[in-house]
Amino acid sequence: MASKDEKLLNRVLHGASDANIPFAGLCRLLHNFGFEERIRGSHHIFFREGVEEILNLQPKGSQAKSYQVKQARKVILKYRLAGGNDE
Repeated sequence: MASKDEKLLNRVLHGASDANIPFAGLCRLLHNFGFEERIRGSHHIFFREGVEEILNLQPKGSQAKSYQVKQARKVILKYRLAGGNDE
């Protein structure tokens, strides 16, 4: 993972700035973790084999919505997708 993505992952995992996470960056992180994406209108639906939850993300301008960042963090931590980077 590129250092830009690692920094973003750390911001997502620590939850200090959920309202300031770029939407494109969050989508890129999920792709890096093996999620597939389906787009219907403004809804970006992420799913992955072995992950029960489906993440339905929508941009708020260029940012991700803070409650959706929290949902993504919960899934990343629950399934230990970040490897050694999770808390």
